[in-house]
Amino acid sequence: MKCRILALFAGLICVETFRHASCRPVIERRDADFESVRTRLDHPHVNLDDEPPDKYFHESNFHQHYDGRFADRPLKYDERQMHLSALIRTYLSAMNDMGAIGRETWLMHGTLLGWYWNRRIMPWDSDLDVMISQSALHFLASFHNMTVHKFRLPGHEATRSYMLEINPHYREDGLDRDNRIDARWIDTETGLFIDITTLRRNMTATTAGDSEAMMVKDKHHYSYDDIYPLRQSRFEGVAASIPYAYADILMEEYGEQALSGTDHENHRFDTSRQAWLPAHVSSMSGKYDDG
Repeated sequence: MKCRILALFAGLICVETFRHASCRPVIERRDADFESVRTRLDHPHVNLDDEPPDKYFHESNFHQHYDGRFADRPLKYDERQMHLSALIRTYLSAMNDMGAIGRETWLMHGTLLGWYWNRRIMPWDSDLDVMISQSALHFLASFHNMTVHKFRLPGHEATRSYMLEINPHYREDGLDRDNRIDARWIDTETGLFIDITTLRRNMTATTAGDSEAMMVKDKHHYSYDDIYPLRQSRFEGVAASIPYAYADILMEEYGEQALSGTDHENHRFDTSRQAWLPAHVSSMSGKYDDG
């Protein structure tokens, strides 16, 4: 194992990074089976027999937004919010600590929508999404695949571990329903994860003369000017990048109402507090299981 000390922003300290495999310029297939990454569980909560044979990432059998190698149950409402906040803060901090890599990953989808409203994760969300450039992901795949990053979070005595795992299919440019997620940042205590997808050139459109066309393997399409130049902001208190035409991207994906409607998923946006609050605040705790 190789240990590397990282210096991160004040208040959130990355203690050390353990590498499961030595650095290589080209990624090798490293199937992270249960035995190689197991923590507190005695068996994985995954139904592999029901999964496509070429699918790399496998979600839990109790909820699609948990990794069954590390979790055996969904978290409750308040508990989940706390862990998701730590998840995105540690990811952004780790990427920012790598210098240029931090400027080549940005918030997308529901996570970007949360940024739009109040720079926070929307409380009903159970997953997070970021996007990354091809060159940045190739660097992570070459030198940081299967690294475990340990953080000491404010208010917590014990360190927390997060694993960066790269899908070996990340190099493939075509649409791939089973391997549309190129990498994940995984909380090894709760099983929560961030989906990381790669923005790449749309080679079909480029061949046809549209050099600005971009695509993602999950069938999302963008123009280069939709994404770049990236805007700099903050999310959950940490420096973060967002796509240039964020409003257009969000309206295209979710509709105009998503940017103006203040009632959603049994929550109401309180403009004075700048926060999404449960419609029945008095019964919030324990009422919003993710099961």
